[in-house]
Amino acid sequence: MKRSMMQAYVKGSKEAVELYLQAFDATLGFNVKDTDNTFYHAELDICGHILAVSEAKDGTDKRITGNTMQFCLHYGEGNEDMVKNAYEILKEDSEIRFPLGPCDFSPLCADFIDKFGIRWCLFV
Repeated sequence: MKRSMMQAYVKGSKEAVELYLQAFDATLGFNVKDTDNTFYHAELDICGHILAVSEAKDGTDKRITGNTMQFCLHYGEGNEDMVKNAYEILKEDSEIRFPLGPCDFSPLCADFIDKFGIRWCLFV
């Protein structure tokens, strides 16, 4: 296997990519835009890990957030500011499942579904 990556299909990929770049202090790598200026494919480098974002073009505006999948980013202790920054940027219009704070396995953790329907777990 050459590599693995997380892939998200969202409505509003241009806005999602801009928000994720800011939230995760990520860099935009390989990307291809469609004729409507949405992303056919965009690779965001988040601390050496790739999050691919593409425009959902399945003919429906309905997004179904599953209960079997979540993107978990474990930053490690000493990186609390990275978790707090990402959470503060992404929490607007999100469904907060577990607000930023301590949990059983981490002194700082948050679980939420962002406005694009992506479920995140951010922790140190």
